[in-house]
Amino acid sequence: MMLAVVIPILNERRYLPTLLASIAAQTRPPDRLVLVDDGSTDGSYELAQEFAQHHPYAVALRRPPRSPEVDRLASAAELRAFQWGLRQLDVRFDIVAKLDSDLDLRHSHFAEIEARFRQDPRLGLAGAYLSIRLPDGSTRREAHPADHVRGPNKFYRCACLDQISPLPTHLGWDSIDEMKARMCGWHTTSIELSGGDSIHLRPTGLHDGRLRAFRRWGECAYGFGSHPLSVLIGGISRARKRPYVLAGASYVVGWVLAYVRRRPRAEPAVRAYRRREELRRLRSLLA
Repeated sequence: MMLAVVIPILNERRYLPTLLASIAAQTRPPDRLVLVDDGSTDGSYELAQEFAQHHPYAVALRRPPRSPEVDRLASAAELRAFQWGLRQLDVRFDIVAKLDSDLDLRHSHFAEIEARFRQDPRLGLAGAYLSIRLPDGSTRREAHPADHVRGPNKFYRCACLDQISPLPTHLGWDSIDEMKARMCGWHTTSIELSGGDSIHLRPTGLHDGRLRAFRRWGECAYGFGSHPLSVLIGGISRARKRPYVLAGASYVVGWVLAYVRRRPRAEPAVRAYRRREELRRLRSLLA
């Protein structure tokens, strides 16, 4: 199978060297690595260029300049950079991956995910579980359902990606993609790597403040069509996380504000599918 990896980059000089070193150490290197700089001013592009000069499978590219954005995550600029990178591929690949720049990959990360695609012809979207490193040196897995694939490491079978495209460039896209895949009969899953989890160097939600992150997650829930009951339960669950109570309140407020402001959201069929999934899971918990 042919594997292409696209990595959007924006001012990631702190983490990018670790990610690139872990890619160079993969037991199964990518057939093509596209490093897409999306307007860095901290020297990230120069690091990407240096890596590409020493690794024939890699290329460092700069996206055309774009207008400044108040909230880059809200406008899905990362997805747009990934899609732009895909258009630069000059041959057809079997699997294409989007990686974030703040990862430290296990040496077998690519090999084990490729093996899973080989084993399951209906696997359309996969990724590995990720852990964060705690101050005492221990690690803790970032929890999520087994059929959810985290945004930092998404591996698509090209036939699946073709079928679910175009993906919407708004908050919630990285859940909409897997819902559309399952609607089309594809499997989606996160896998446990045999040697332990790859490390997410910047834990989810620390990009620009925890409260803003929880509010954004609430807007994501609106974007992919969560049932109001699920949003309420999600708010109660998140209230136990730091900052206590405020985290859950911010999540619910994010959903409410998105509803009031009529933010972009998935098409009706996807929203209905999401709600059926949520209610089915809720009934299984209560059974």
